[in-house]
Amino acid sequence: MPVATKRDYYDVLGVERSASPDDVKRAYRQAALKYHPDRNPEDPDAELRFKEAAEAYEVLSDPEKRDRYDRFGHEGLAGTTTHDFSHMRVDDIFSIFGDLFGDLFGGAPRRDAGVDLQLEIEMDLADVLADTERPIEYERTDFCDTCGGNGAEPGAKLKTCQTCGGYGQVERTGGVGFFSTRVVTACPACRGQGKLPTRPCRACRGKGRTVKRRVVTVKIPAGIQDGQGIRLRGEGEPSPHGSVRGDLQCYVRIRPHPFLGRHGNDVIFDLPISFTQAALGAKIEVPTLRGKVEVTIPPGTQHGTRLRVAGQGLPDLRGRRVGDQIVRILVEIPQSLNERQRGLLREFAQTEDRTVLPESKGFIDRLKEYLSRGAP
Repeated sequence: MPVATKRDYYDVLGVERSASPDDVKRAYRQAALKYHPDRNPEDPDAELRFKEAAEAYEVLSDPEKRDRYDRFGHEGLAGTTTHDFSHMRVDDIFSIFGDLFGDLFGGAPRRDAGVDLQLEIEMDLADVLADTERPIEYERTDFCDTCGGNGAEPGAKLKTCQTCGGYGQVERTGGVGFFSTRVVTACPACRGQGKLPTRPCRACRGKGRTVKRRVVTVKIPAGIQDGQGIRLRGEGEPSPHGSVRGDLQCYVRIRPHPFLGRHGNDVIFDLPISFTQAALGAKIEVPTLRGKVEVTIPPGTQHGTRLRVAGQGLPDLRGRRVGDQIVRILVEIPQSLNERQRGLLREFAQTEDRTVLPESKGFIDRLKEYLSRGAP
């Protein structure tokens, strides 16, 4: 979801900003159960709310992320690693937060699907001029180095789970009579593995997974737009019960420039000038992403005129054709004049002939014709 469309995480979970970790956990559990798609088959928005609650809980349950969110809002999470819940299966979300739900409901997670992660990379507008590489450090859940992911202490054997008989799934029937439903869930005892270690791994406490920090290099092409993503295949997390890794989606956020804006591949610069500079012309230095250049203001320049500085824009993401810098002229009228300035302007006004001005002459002619018809 784009940042601008996201709701406040506290509103999503319905808790106060002072809520304790237990309050946050309790609120998320209630929201997840309320909006689970299996409980809302007629509500197309239920799955969206379910995933929205998971996203809010992931941030508010993490002290560091919560602190950044409290201080800076959604923008404060730039650079932190979060799960891409919007593209994740519902049962995989339950696997991530499985300790909160046990075996209440949910489908058995896929064994062959990894979990995608997402983070944001902040850049300056000038960084978009050329291809660049950025090393990024993030955390992901990975296989335990000690047990290799099977949850057993080295040398310990695995035994068949007695709860599911080694299938990794259990069956639950809900409802009454005609409305009864059959739901297959991941086994809560072995977490869908079908086997349990005779001696759990002490490093990961039998889970087979630990959180690890990882550094990768992201290649960012010149001309990339704000909000565009770069997918790194296989840099996400393995599924709770599989070996295939998900992907890492890196979204680019371009920091606002103090003077320059962007429109496609063109760079926009608003240049305020005085009405005397507009009337008489001038030469003014303006900033570009490559340095400063001198722009010539022709005599008689009108407010809103656009001057084009060729080749000072951004490269196209695909064709690499470079855009231009557009200088938008903003003619400013002084709000206070001294007596001498007023006198000079009155003297100038006596010599002024608006009928020779292109815009004024056309306007006056149209106005005279309109009023001659007796229009109201």
